Amino acid sequence: MHTDVNSLFAELWQDYIKMTPSAAKIHQLLGQGAPIINDHIALRTFNIAKVNLAVLAEHFLSIGYKACGDYNFEQKKLVAKHFEHPDPTQPKVFISELLVEEFSPQLQAAVKGFVEQMDASVTTADNFIYSGRHWDVDIATYHALQAESEYAAWVAALGYRANHFTVSINHLPNFDDIIAVNQSLKDAGFVLNSAGGEVKGSQEVLLEQSSTMADKMVVKFSDGELEIPTCFYEFAKRYPMDNGEIYTGFVAASADKIFESTNAQ
Repeated sequence: MHTDVNSLFAELWQDYIKMTPSAAKIHQLLGQGAPIINDHIALRTFNIAKVNLAVLAEHFLSIGYKACGDYNFEQKKLVAKHFEHPDPTQPKVFISELLVEEFSPQLQAAVKGFVEQMDASVTTADNFIYSGRHWDVDIATYHALQAESEYAAWVAALGYRANHFTVSINHLPNFDDIIAVNQSLKDAGFVLNSAGGEVKGSQEVLLEQSSTMADKMVVKFSDGELEIPTCFYEFAKRYPMDNGEIYTGFVAASADKIFESTNAQ
């Protein structure tokens, strides 16, 4: 496992911009050459012991992160936790896991089959959380998973990597609010996730979020290639709580819609 938080995020970022070429362009557009503070990253997995949320979390707990909040997404059959580093300029980490047992026997069998193809040792390797897919999957299985869970299909096709990075609007030098960020993205030709409105959340819930729709890329399956949604870029504006401190949690209703940034339909 990594011992240095900066090297871990540098590796995650390099993998992410390979999957999300638009993010590098947006980074330039919003940062204009200045470094960008990442609000959080998100990772996805299945709730199977070998690869569950706790296994992914260990990569962050080992470098000083602490578990902070728990979230439940009943409709999508997911649970999640978020983690924070003592240094508030380090990205928060949002890890979700699919409740596999709540799906059809076919989906359960497919997912168990994927995980069985993995050597347990890969999950503790330095690069595990940006190592991609560790199993064979065919196109028909991908489509069958998609019919039940876009999330399951995404993990089946793309494996372990940052599903998105998130620009902290609070730290951007040239933007104060999410509307201006969204407008500059649209003016530059980027497509935003409009599920539940372009801006998810509000000042009242202390967090506003928006995101691009995921880039699309041709991915190799065991029996051919298919263009599928990969990863997306998110933007977050946080507001102070009554005590004056900036809210650091997440809003489940908003996160629920952000998940849809990778939907193929």
